[in-house]
Amino acid sequence: MAYVVINAVDVPADRASEFEERFAKRAGRVQDSPGFEAFELLKSADGNSKYVVYTRWSSKEAFDAWAGSQDFAAGHAQHSQQGPVSTRSETWMFELPESVYQPTTPKD
Repeated sequence: MAYVVINAVDVPADRASEFEERFAKRAGRVQDSPGFEAFELLKSADGNSKYVVYTRWSSKEAFDAWAGSQDFAAGHAQHSQQGPVSTRSETWMFELPESVYQPTTPKD
């Protein structure tokens, strides 16, 4: 069963660009990890300070292997070296018993 990990992160408006830039620099590390299926960074559309980081994995074991990897540590080094950008975060973990995904293609 697929496994979803969501981080809900509060980021002050004046640090939003820095937060997005940090993710742009590290997000690519996850895509080659065994069992990785999807990554999305969601920004609130209603003006609040919330971001949601969504990752989907083939299993909890695949996520745990990533979370214990050197790539994970390297990807999160900015946080320990430069300090956090967020003021608060929560991590939520889910099993995914059902999913429907229909990719769309741009119309000409």
